[in-house]
Amino acid sequence: MSMATKAPWKKAAPKKKSGGTKLSPASKAKAKASAKKAGRKYPNLVDNMRAATEQRRGKAKS
Repeated sequence: MSMATKAPWKKAAPKKKSGGTKLSPASKAKAKASAKKAGRKYPNLVDNMRAATEQRRGKAKS
């Protein structure tokens, strides 16, 4: 993460609703696997954001 970029939990909430990304079961599994690899029982914000980004990129490629 660059110095100019704020951490997601330090950013202000968006002004308008973007709708967000609903995680698919496969993306949820990726987030859970990432959390388990890091030694956490449940995925945190960063795990979910990474899974959502990968999900969006996968849709853009196909």
